[in-house]
Amino acid sequence: MSLPIVSISMGDPAGIGPEITVMALQQPSVYAQCRPLVVGDAGVMARAVALLGAPLQIHPVHAVGDALFKYGTIDVYDLQNVDCSQLVYGQVSAMCGHAAFEAVRVNIDLAMRGEVDATVTAPINKEAIHLAGHDFSGHTEIYAHYTGTRNYAMLLADESLRVIHVSTHVSLREACDRAKKARILDVITLLDGACRQFGIPQPRLAVAGLNPHSGENGLFGREEIEEIIPAVEEARARGFNVEGPVPPDTIFAKAVQGKYDGCVAMYHDQGHIPFKLVGFKWNNEKQKMDSVKGVNITLGLPIIRTSVDHGTAFEIAGKGIASPDAMLISIDYALKMARNR
Repeated sequence: MSLPIVSISMGDPAGIGPEITVMALQQPSVYAQCRPLVVGDAGVMARAVALLGAPLQIHPVHAVGDALFKYGTIDVYDLQNVDCSQLVYGQVSAMCGHAAFEAVRVNIDLAMRGEVDATVTAPINKEAIHLAGHDFSGHTEIYAHYTGTRNYAMLLADESLRVIHVSTHVSLREACDRAKKARILDVITLLDGACRQFGIPQPRLAVAGLNPHSGENGLFGREEIEEIIPAVEEARARGFNVEGPVPPDTIFAKAVQGKYDGCVAMYHDQGHIPFKLVGFKWNNEKQKMDSVKGVNITLGLPIIRTSVDHGTAFEIAGKGIASPDAMLISIDYALKMARNR
């Protein structure tokens, strides 16, 4: 019973979150490394088990201490907030949005109270969350709010590609305005610390430019000259092994080839597009995903939070064809961070 406890919020009940969670917990290797606990609705998780025909039992609990942590049984911290007779896969609803939100909130609460060692999140649907009256733009913002964290950042990680973001869920116009020296320096610091938690003793970091060709010495914009270069220079003065601004169209290719251990992206899509291009593999012949790899990590929190880096996939929810790869990787990264904290 000395293995770390990892709690997993089930995600939106109408999406693939419950399915990929069951698929992941079918793996004996997960129980060999940690004590997993699902936070959500036991009825939803039982429905996912039946859908997949998995040889697993659902064990509802109302306290972490009541969990069995036994392979073949999925312990569910049961919030009892979904009417399964009203649940339709692939459909946005306030009921599912509220259930998904509450699973995240309780997951955070368990970690803040020290009852679990790390948290993992399955995907939520932002529209459903808003329909339920919860005004948050994503998991990252929910975690920041309920942990009282101001200096935080989103990191995407998979094998050799690790990407942190200066800004995430804002308009492109606002993202340009947020590319400031102080913020860039903060995320360089967070990225270096995260790489060390992953077991990289001397991280090699790179910072992307904001503009094409990193501004071409001011020809295409002055953000590199006025904000990014000063941030990189100060980071070097503080002892970080970092270079930049590296042109956005080459930095990620270099990282995949092993030149950098971590990259700083200036905004959401600049980092997400190359990451998903590398990690998401569609099999056109089989008309299904061969793999959906990658983990989303919120840095700067007082607790550990990792997540799959994909959405609810409403179009395939309830078909049993979703890939659990990202969930397994998310659990693995949560364990790495818990061990090296």
